Amino acid sequence: MDFKMEGLTDFQKDLLEVAQKKLPKESYKIMRKIGSKARTDVSRLARSSVKKDTGAYHKRFKRGKVFRDRENQIVVRIINSSPHAHLIENGHRQVTKDGKEIGFVPGKHVMEKGMKKFDNSGKFEDMLIDWLDDMLDSGGL
Repeated sequence: MDFKMEGLTDFQKDLLEVAQKKLPKESYKIMRKIGSKARTDVSRLARSSVKKDTGAYHKRFKRGKVFRDRENQIVVRIINSSPHAHLIENGHRQVTKDGKEIGFVPGKHVMEKGMKKFDNSGKFEDMLIDWLDDMLDSGGL
């Protein structure tokens, strides 16, 4: 899921591009912080959405490494490393021991809903704006 940068002015967008070119390590650092914040928000939503005790599902939300994708954008992923996370996320069939299907459990789509909620909350833009302001104040840019 991509974040939309709607809260940034044209000057701030230009400043962000300059910061990513001039200070790549600092750019990676702020993306790690944003990714950690997103992970926290998604895991909170998962705890409220998935009431059932599902093993280690709630404990296994992780922020991945920050990297550049094919379009040269700085990206961070939020994942759940639990072996049954995809079943909760996308849904699954209910099958008896003899192989007879007795129903279907619909998916909760926790990651999708959580990332949309984080994106719409404005935390991403706020953190970026604060970081850009700090870079300007400290003389880094």
